Order: sequence, then C-alpha cells, then structure tokens
Amino acid sequence: MTPPGNLPDPLPRQTGLQIAAFVWGFAEATLFFIVPDVLLSAIGRRSIRAGLRATIPAMLGAMLGGLVMYAVGRGSPSFADSFLTRVPAIHPALIERVQSQISAQGSVAILLGPTAGIPYKIYAVEWGARKENAVVLALISIPARGIRFVLSVILAGGIARLIAPWTHRRAKMEITILVLFWISFYTFYFIHFGW
Repeated sequence: MTPPGNLPDPLPRQTGLQIAAFVWGFAEATLFFIVPDVLLSAIGRRSIRAGLRATIPAMLGAMLGGLVMYAVGRGSPSFADSFLTRVPAIHPALIERVQSQISAQGSVAILLGPTAGIPYKIYAVEWGARKENAVVLALISIPARGIRFVLSVILAGGIARLIAPWTHRRAKMEITILVLFWISFYTFYFIHFGW
C-alpha cells in the first residue's frame, strides 16, 4: 500500500492516454466515426496540460490514417468511395461535395472542410484519387486536425473550471455532463448528415 502523500507516478497512465489518443486519431481518420475530441475533452476536463500532450499523438495518428486513406484513394478510387459510404453519415452526395470543394479550393478544402463537420477521411481519399502530393496532405493535416483537437481540450478544461462551483470537480458529474454533450452533438450530427 502506498503511504499517503506518496502517490504512484502517473507516467504509465499518461503513456496509456497517449497511445489511446494515437490509436483513436488513426481509427477516426480511416474507418471509425467518433472523433478523437471525445477522448481529448475527457482528458482536458481534468488537466489541460495532459490534454494538450495527448493532442500530439492524436494528430500524428490522424495524419498517418489520412495517408493510408490517401494511398487507398490513389490506388483504387472507386473502392475507396465504396468503402467510405459504409461509414455512418457518409453518403455519395457528401463525397461529391468534397470533390467539388477540392476542385474549387484545392488544399484549402482539406483545411476548412473538417471544420464544417465533413469527415477528414473523405478529403484524404479524394486527394489521393486526384494523385495530388501526399506531403501537402500530411502538412495540411497538422492544422486541419490539430487546431480542433487543441480547442476541444481548452474548451473542456475551461468549461470544467467554469462549472466547478456546481460540480465540485467530481469526476462522475463531469463525465456525465461530457457524455450528455457528446450524445447531443452526435444526435444533431447524424440528423444533419444522415445515418
């Protein structure tokens, strides 16, 4: 038993969170449909610093996942589009919208599109289908993914502190509020984009 005041080193937990953030970032950039912001906001509500540290592996995982989707799109665009339509809330009309955005805006579409709730994976596939530069995709992925990840952490931490007089920083209450937020978010998202 650890004596009071001698708490165990939190490094293993931090390492586990960083691995989870990387895996989640990669999964969401490929086939998973729940954004890494869910995990990042859960971390950030307790520690903005830990949340910000977790954004780096989440972004690297998303970048790697984006490059995988780029390769699939480059190698077989029709297979990639068919694969995408199996992901919840992605349908042919949304893919066509991304194709139009990329035609009109080029790499700027990759930067701005995900802020409108359009999955980044579609941009990665379409960028590859056009045989555009993979390095450009990797570089634009940093702000395209990283800015939102950082904002999720900061907002979660700020809101947790703001409502602390009511929650008394009880983890169970904070997690409940966070879960209700994400359920509401995804309910709206799936109504808006379709399941």
